[in-house]
Amino acid sequence: MERLPRGRWHIKARVLVGAVTFFDGFDQLMIAYSMPQLAAQWDLGSGAIAWLIAIGGIGMLFGALLGGWCADRFGRLPVIIGSLVLYSALSIAMAITGDLEWFMVFRFIQGVGLGAEVPVAASYIGEITRAHGRGRFVLLYETIFPVGLVVSALVSSFVVPRWGYEVLFAMGAIPLLLVPALLRLEESPRWLASRGRIDDAVRSLERIEAKIAAQFGELPAYDPDPPAESVVRSSFLVLFSRRYLHRTLMLCAAWSTAYFVNYGIASWLPTLFTRVYKVDEATALHYTVITSVAGLIGCVTVALLVDRLGRRVCIAGALALAGLFLFALALVGTGSAASVVMWVAPAALFIFAVNMTLYVWTAELFPTAVRAQGSAVGGAAARIGIVLGPIVVGQILELSNNSLSLLFTVFGAVALVGCLIVAVFGIETKERTLEEINR
Repeated sequence: MERLPRGRWHIKARVLVGAVTFFDGFDQLMIAYSMPQLAAQWDLGSGAIAWLIAIGGIGMLFGALLGGWCADRFGRLPVIIGSLVLYSALSIAMAITGDLEWFMVFRFIQGVGLGAEVPVAASYIGEITRAHGRGRFVLLYETIFPVGLVVSALVSSFVVPRWGYEVLFAMGAIPLLLVPALLRLEESPRWLASRGRIDDAVRSLERIEAKIAAQFGELPAYDPDPPAESVVRSSFLVLFSRRYLHRTLMLCAAWSTAYFVNYGIASWLPTLFTRVYKVDEATALHYTVITSVAGLIGCVTVALLVDRLGRRVCIAGALALAGLFLFALALVGTGSAASVVMWVAPAALFIFAVNMTLYVWTAELFPTAVRAQGSAVGGAAARIGIVLGPIVVGQILELSNNSLSLLFTVFGAVALVGCLIVAVFGIETKERTLEEINR
C-alpha cells in the first residue's frame, strides 16, 4: 500500500466514504437547527433542551466504542455501511413521531450510528494511503464533515421555517442511496492482514493494484524489507497498556476538550440567538451558517498545513487561538447577536480545525489491530464533551441568569487546557508510515 501512487481508486474510496461522513455531519446538527421549533412544540425549558441535545451525544459515545470494537473484528466497511443504515433509518423515525419520549429514544439510537461511523471511516481512509501527504489526504476527506454541517445549516435555514423540522429529518434518509456503491468497495488490506486473513488481504490488494495499474501502468516493485509494526492483540486493553496509555489519555483529553467547546457552542447558538437576543428564527439560523462556513475554512486551511507544520503544532496552536477568541468574546462581544457571531466565527474556524486534525492523528497513533478501537476511544471522549457541553451551557444559563460572559469564559478556559495537554504530551507523526509509528 505504501508503494502505490495515489490515483482514481483512492479518490473514489475517499469520495464514497466521504459521502457517508458528509451525511453524518448533516444529520448530527439537524437537532440544533430544529431546536427552536422543538422547544416551542413541547414547551421545553433550558434544562430539557440541554438533555434533548445531549441524548444524541450519549448515543454517539456508545456508538463510537461499539463501532471501533466491531471494526477491528469484522472489518471497516461493514461498520461504515451499518452505521449509515442506522442513522438514516432513525432520522425517518424522528420525522414521523410527535411524542417527546419516543423522539429522544430515536435520537439516542441514531446517535449510536452517527458515533460509530466517523472514527471507523477515518481509520479506513488512513490505512489505504501512504505516509507521504497522508495528513492532507485524510484531512481533505475529513473536510466533508464540516461541509455536511454547513449544508445542514443552509438547508435547515430554508426548510425548517417553511415546512418544519419533520421535512428536514425526513431528508436524512438520502444516504441510503450510497449503500450499493459501498458494497463494491475493497476492504482495507492492512486490516485483513492484521487479522491473519492473508489470502483475503492479497485478493483485496490485487484488485486495488489492478485499478491503479490501469491508470499508471507498471507499478513500483515491492519493498523487500518493509517496516513492520508491533504485533499486538486486537484487545481494548492494549490501549491502556504501558506503551499506549499516555497516547490514549492525551488523545482523550484533546478530544473531550475540543468537542466540549465545539458542540456546546454549536448546539446552543440558534437557541441563544432567539431566546437571549430575541432575533427571529430565520435570522438565527442564518447566523449559524456564518459560524459553520468559518469552521469549514478552518478545516481546509489545516488540511493544507498539517503535513508541513505537523499534527501537534496545528492542534495545540488552534486550541490556543480558539481560547483567545472566546475570552475576547466574553469580555467585549456579548452585547448583540451580531457581535457574538463576529467573535465566535473565528473561534469556530480554529476549533473545527482541531476536530478534523484529531481524526487523522488518532488513527496514526495506534497499530492496525486496535486502530479503530483507538479512534473509537477518541471518538467516545469527544462524545463525553458533546454530552457535557450542552448540559453545562444549560446549567450556566440557568444559574447565572443567562450570563454569556461567564459561559464563553468557561469555553475559553477549557480550550486552553486542551492546548497545554497536547503541547506537552503530544507525539509528532507527520511523514512517517503507520508501521514506523507503531514499531
